[in-house]
Amino acid sequence: MKSDFTEKDVISMTELEEVIKELPPDLYQEVVDFARFLMEKRGRKPKGRLKLDWTGALEDMKDQYTSVELQHKILEWRGH
Repeated sequence: MKSDFTEKDVISMTELEEVIKELPPDLYQEVVDFARFLMEKRGRKPKGRLKLDWTGALEDMKDQYTSVELQHKILEWRGH
């Protein structure tokens, strides 16, 4: 997805402060809450790489199920 955002759309901190000062108190608080949310979201770290330590765990079922049947069985076991 292409963004229409360009460098000319960036405003200075002073301009941002002026805009925020003009907001009514409830909208000011929304801006503060949203900014904190963005900071928290940006600071979240991925939980790590996908572990493949389960590889081969269903080896003993290869004669009972095809790979597609096994996928369906796994979904059944998960309650889907």
